Amino acid sequence: MSRGGKKVCREGGSSTEAILYPGGCKEVSDEMHVDELIRRLKVLASTFQSMGQEENAYDEYVPLCLLLAEEAFLNHSSKDVRLLLACCIADILRIYAPEAPYKDQEQVKTIFKFLIEQLEGLKDPKDPAFKRYFYLLENLAYVKSFNMLFELEDAQDIFCTLFGLIFQIVNDEHSGKVKSFMLDVLCPLITECDTVSNELLNIIMVNIVEPVKTSKKNAYQLAKDLIVKCSETLEPYIQNFFNQVLICGKEDLNLFMSQKVYDLIYELNHICPSILLSVIPQLEYKLKSSDVTERIGSVSLLARMFSEKESSLAVNHNQLWQAFLGRFNDICIPIRIKCVQYSMHFLLNHPELRTDIVETLKLRQHDGEENVRFEVVKAIVATAKLDFAVVSESEDLLNYVKERTLDKKFKIRREALQGLALIYKTHLSAEYVPDPTRKAVTWIKDKILHAYYISSLDDRILVERLLNGCLVPFQLPSEERMLKLLYLYGTIDEHASRAFVEIQKNLLLVRRHVAELLNCVRNFDKQTPETERQLSVRISQLTKFLPDPVKASEFLCKFAADLKQDKQLMSIMELIVSPITDCKVCADSVNLVLKKLGAPVMTNLYYNTIKILLQRMSSVLIDRDALIKLLSILHSCRLANKEVLKSLGMSKEMAIERGLRLVTVLAFVFPNHFGEEQTLTLLIRLLTLVTENLQPAVLTALTYIGKAKPIGQYQVPLMGILVPHCQNMLVTGTPKQGKEAIRCLYTNMTPATRLQTFSQVVEALKANLEPGNSSYRTSIVGLGHIAYLMPEEFRNEMRGIVSQKVVKELLVNPPRTDDDRYKNPDPWCEEDDLPEITRAMIAGLKTTVRWLLGLKSDYKSASKTFKMLTAFVETGGGFINAKVDFSEAEKSWLRLAAGSAMLKICEQKGVGDQFTAAQFCTLSKLMNDEVVEVRNRFATKLHRGLARGIPHKCLPLDFMGFYALGGYEMDRKQRSLLKGFMLSDVSKRREYIKGLLVSASERATEQLPHIMPDYMLVFSVPVLTHSPRYTSYMDQDELSQIKDCLWFVLEPLILKNESYSFGFYKSLIERMKNHVDSLEPENEEVNSKMYAVCDIALGLILQRSTSFEMKDYPSEPRIPPMYFKRHEDPFFSNARSYLPPDMQYAAPKKAGIPISVVSETAKRQGRKLKRECQALDEHGNVSIDAQPMDATQTRLEIPGIQTETDDEEPAPKTLRLTRRSAAAAAAATASLKPTEVSVSSPVQTDPPPNGTEVQGETITGEIQEMETEEVVGIPELEASTCADTDEMVVLSGLEEVEEEEEMPELPLQVPLPLNEEIQVEDEEPKASSRRGRPRKTEHTKIVSLPPDEGRSLRTRSGVTTRGRGKI
Repeated sequence: MSRGGKKVCREGGSSTEAILYPGGCKEVSDEMHVDELIRRLKVLASTFQSMGQEENAYDEYVPLCLLLAEEAFLNHSSKDVRLLLACCIADILRIYAPEAPYKDQEQVKTIFKFLIEQLEGLKDPKDPAFKRYFYLLENLAYVKSFNMLFELEDAQDIFCTLFGLIFQIVNDEHSGKVKSFMLDVLCPLITECDTVSNELLNIIMVNIVEPVKTSKKNAYQLAKDLIVKCSETLEPYIQNFFNQVLICGKEDLNLFMSQKVYDLIYELNHICPSILLSVIPQLEYKLKSSDVTERIGSVSLLARMFSEKESSLAVNHNQLWQAFLGRFNDICIPIRIKCVQYSMHFLLNHPELRTDIVETLKLRQHDGEENVRFEVVKAIVATAKLDFAVVSESEDLLNYVKERTLDKKFKIRREALQGLALIYKTHLSAEYVPDPTRKAVTWIKDKILHAYYISSLDDRILVERLLNGCLVPFQLPSEERMLKLLYLYGTIDEHASRAFVEIQKNLLLVRRHVAELLNCVRNFDKQTPETERQLSVRISQLTKFLPDPVKASEFLCKFAADLKQDKQLMSIMELIVSPITDCKVCADSVNLVLKKLGAPVMTNLYYNTIKILLQRMSSVLIDRDALIKLLSILHSCRLANKEVLKSLGMSKEMAIERGLRLVTVLAFVFPNHFGEEQTLTLLIRLLTLVTENLQPAVLTALTYIGKAKPIGQYQVPLMGILVPHCQNMLVTGTPKQGKEAIRCLYTNMTPATRLQTFSQVVEALKANLEPGNSSYRTSIVGLGHIAYLMPEEFRNEMRGIVSQKVVKELLVNPPRTDDDRYKNPDPWCEEDDLPEITRAMIAGLKTTVRWLLGLKSDYKSASKTFKMLTAFVETGGGFINAKVDFSEAEKSWLRLAAGSAMLKICEQKGVGDQFTAAQFCTLSKLMNDEVVEVRNRFATKLHRGLARGIPHKCLPLDFMGFYALGGYEMDRKQRSLLKGFMLSDVSKRREYIKGLLVSASERATEQLPHIMPDYMLVFSVPVLTHSPRYTSYMDQDELSQIKDCLWFVLEPLILKNESYSFGFYKSLIERMKNHVDSLEPENEEVNSKMYAVCDIALGLILQRSTSFEMKDYPSEPRIPPMYFKRHEDPFFSNARSYLPPDMQYAAPKKAGIPISVVSETAKRQGRKLKRECQALDEHGNVSIDAQPMDATQTRLEIPGIQTETDDEEPAPKTLRLTRRSAAAAAAATASLKPTEVSVSSPVQTDPPPNGTEVQGETITGEIQEMETEEVVGIPELEASTCADTDEMVVLSGLEEVEEEEEMPELPLQVPLPLNEEIQVEDEEPKASSRRGRPRKTEHTKIVSLPPDEGRSLRTRSGVTTRGRGKI
């Protein structure tokens, strides 16, 4: 380049300095016109750009360089001037590097601040001047011009400005080259500088965390690249920052990164993990910090870092990983929730960590906080949805979800059940399912259906929805849907199959109630009080099937009003409830109804309520086409169709057996869908194609079909095929075939042809009525059913057969031989193992009962039958004139059969009123029979009789008193079963009473004393008084047992009873004490025993009552004269206490009990203990860990269904105490209040040896953790006491019951739910007044008698009768 130049003199102050310009360049001055200045600066910039870096070659231009850096130029108003000046200065710095001509530090700072300002022009690559800005950036990067600032004191401030500007202007439009030069400018300022300030570090780090990370992705990428390139230099500064924050706790609040410490660590671990090698272990201090906020932050950070895919952090930092696992048990609930939420990522991304995670989840699924348990379920279900193989490999994970289906909180149960159902639908509904996957979830369908046993209505609605939506998707075509249904029913266990039956029965029940509502609305032409009452009753019945009955009643009233106004809506609803509507039409109709109800949003409660009702009443699985497909599948199974059997996953025999059971259930619920000739033909053909043990199922199905519409009326040709088959079974078949054949013929034949056919049948059966005949027992069973179904048509013949052939020749003088002796000495055996003659005797007992029930009013025969059955109960057949004695097992069966027969007779008014109080007490002995199988089956029969057809078709209220003997039961399973039966019976009666009061019937008040379960106490007193185990009223051990028995029945009557009245029970007991025993009225010992029982009952009421209000009760106390006789002294008042002094109770003053009734020495005062204990760790500090809980504290238990439990019993939980010793706390637990750590009876004087039992909770000698929350959805039940847990809730759901022969209308004998249909009959057959149930007679009048008896006796035609059990 030419070195020639032009020298210009410039005046500056008092001296004149000559400035040399390069050749071709003209003088520049800040006073020039802008355009001219720009032209000259361009030439000058071009000249500087062409100069090299030759040492000392351009010293003559130093004055020019200084001129260009003057403030007048740097602050020029023209943007272009400033840009050209910046380019010139950048070139000057390049040319004179490493010694710039600028020596003054203030001037250097001013220059570089000016250069930084000019770099802002880089933000718009579309700017015409962008190339010059780029040149400026390139020049600065190439020469590392900013390095000359290292010697300045405030260099870091300038760097902060530069870094901030670069991160601010970088954007998507910048090319990679531009970003590369930006890095070249910034990196040397970090790598070559002696220090990096926290402020500069803050500017860099703020770009790698939110919100900048998301909003400015280019800045994030630039910062990321910068950190990677400068990692070695930045590492000590970053470590020092984290040391100050994490260990020393020193935070500079002015720095944004101090607020984002954990986010920074997470991002840095992603960007450059090596930077954090010494920082990561320090997080253990934060994990164990006493500050909850710090622990939450560190846990959130480590959860993300540990769980990320391909992360090796847990392997490289095992100690930190173990510390993190400890936070799954943190005392802070949000921390436990956070840990559990990330468990899904661990399970999916890190197989090597699954074992640790599964173990921690095992504890968390029993967490006392419901949200933690909820997150456990969500995490496992989410994992299964994404990768089911992960879950199927670890059976424990699905077992955790399985256990949470019994959680105390409905939202957790719902999440668990929905998750399992979705897994089932996704993985088991596929065409090809790997065997490991199929085996891993075979129990899912069982568990979902088991949830129907929970009494909460929300659970039942959920199970019904899951059945139709996931287990058997209703959208599938008919054939595929029936395959799924058959597979479901064919592979579920017995409990689940009963639940399935219950679902179908509830569907039928809801449809009936809705049909009644529609009929009531249709006939609501004129608004009258009667029509309004009927509509109110129908709506009240329907609210039992919907959540929140109050709101449901309001919305149902609105729906009824819509039905009145909208004829189209009415016609659609009628189509839905029609028994012949097919599935598709029903589903479409439901959608049409929903469209009329408004927007489907959560706030539209009206929409949601009616939607639930429609879901519960819609038949979307079964129609005529589906049944034809189902029967065709069964025929294919019989032909061993390999493809069908493979899809079902069952053997041929199993598929046919379970398929016929399914057909039987469907015939009971949907009989009208079987009306097609093709359907009936397929079903009747199965009679000849299946084995004899399966034929009764076909006959039962045909019986149910005939009840809806007899086959003989509309399918005469098919009846002609059916009759010969049935007659053949009666002659040569098994007793089961004979019974079902008679029922089938009777139901499906027309009255005109019935008598002729049955006359022939009776003659054939009489011919086989010989002990040696192979069809002997079949004939006995068949004749019994004919006698029951057609009592008048064969009245004389049956009397002779029963009295001569059955009673005299079989029951009293059985033709037994040595071959008929049962050789096994055990007290029990299966019925099939009994000798044939013994089984014939049992059938004879049932036949006698059926004959008697058919007659209804043969009181003389009923009395004789009761005497014979009582003898069987007492001796087990020992009174019989048999040449060969009965074995113990045979006696057990005969006792059971006789007791069951007595119960069956007592269900029938008339003949059932003829037993005496002595026979009643004798029958009660079976509740405490020495053989547990007898006790179990008898209790089941008792419960079934009490639950059937309340109030007129069930056992009298007297028999509720039998439950008191459950207090003697030592077998835990049997005791739990009795408890469930009793709670169910009490609940059903309360539900019926509510409906009765809503109906506002005139007879409601008269019926109440015969229905109210409160009178169970009255009938328990004579049962306990005459119990063989109660011999002396002074024996404290026996009285303690009596106390247990009384509390067994009083617990559901007192606790959580909204209508409980202390005054009612007090008056009831006082009146009983003013009577004498009716069996032995002159026996002072017996009377004293009875009075002692009353005193114990009064003491329990005083002890357990929380309110002593003497409020009115729906019924006045009445005493049944059958068991209690009025004292001969009309003014007799029994105020004496018959208990030993140690067992007497102190009456609270507000209870209103006379002082003479109880002993003053029995008074005690309760004490209070506040919960003053804190958990301490091993070092004596306050622990940050949550205390573990038992599974039983978070899980419901359903009686009759065994759940998996750990092999080892969990150790009792103890807490270290502060300010009070553990021994002192344990000693005080006996006096704690229910709302505190423990509960104790305020006036109990004889604590049980195994702990203090109070209101269903057992507290041992140690302080135990207890949840204070109540179980939702089970308002009528109380927590029952168990030996090994302090909070076990037993549900009254579907009980285990054996198939009953006497009630063909219940296919699998599943008890109806508590929301059973209310039936108020208008007429009842006239019968004796000796019934503990309501009577309805035309000519009945009340006779004026003393208060205790006036309401207990009635007269008919002037004759006074004693009322057995009549209250």
